[in-house]
Amino acid sequence: QVRLVESGGGLVQPGGSLRLSCVASRNIFNFNVRGWYRQAPGKERELVARMYNSGSINYADSVKGRFTISRDSAKNTVYLQMNSLKPEDTAVYYCNYVDFGSANYWGQGTQVTVSS
Repeated sequence: QVRLVESGGGLVQPGGSLRLSCVASRNIFNFNVRGWYRQAPGKERELVARMYNSGSINYADSVKGRFTISRDSAKNTVYLQMNSLKPEDTAVYYCNYVDFGSANYWGQGTQVTVSS
């Protein structure tokens, strides 16, 4: 089991930046995949970015070139740097970990609102 806690969300103007953090309650080396998803009102939850233990990274086409996922293993933390934010990036952002047995763990979510 692991507890994931997100932070860093908020209200930002279009073109602005935010950095989301996801702190795990234990060592993140024990997980195969660490990622970020988002869910906008009335829409399904969608993948934003994910990082495999191998180092491989996937991004949704809609965020390529604007968002960057990274990790600090010493702090058991995964980050999502979001630049050039657009109104369509408005959503609740969730941290997701997948262990080597394919069990999924989710954080409680953090709201990101992009509006002028």
